[in-house]
Amino acid sequence: QKTAYEIRNCDWSSDVCSSDLLSDANLEGAYLQRAGFLQANLTNANLRGANLRGARLQYANLTNANLSDANLSDADFHGATFQNANLSDATLYHADLTNADLTNANLRDSNLEGAGLLGANLFGADLEGAKLQGTILEK
Repeated sequence: QKTAYEIRNCDWSSDVCSSDLLSDANLEGAYLQRAGFLQANLTNANLRGANLRGARLQYANLTNANLSDANLSDADFHGATFQNANLSDATLYHADLTNADLTNANLRDSNLEGAGLLGANLFGADLEGAKLQGTILEK
């Protein structure tokens, strides 16, 4: 049985961490600005209220992750998987979600202003109350 990580208010700025050890991690409130999580497995991770501004999470697996109230502005989520993830009240201002899988994701009251969603799968996603001004959905 895996023990969840209890890492709060940590600063991993500009570090690269693409490990399978992060599934089920508790990174609530962590400071991860500009951190690299390329192809990381963050399934079931708790990133509630985390600061991931400018982070690189290309092709990361965030299935069932809790990213509510997180700052995801300017982050690169190209090709990432967010199936059943909770992104409610998250700030995704100018985030790159190109080709991301947001199937059944909760995006209620999130800020997606200026976000790039080209090729993103939004099937079943809940966008109620989301701010979508300037969101790029197609070329």
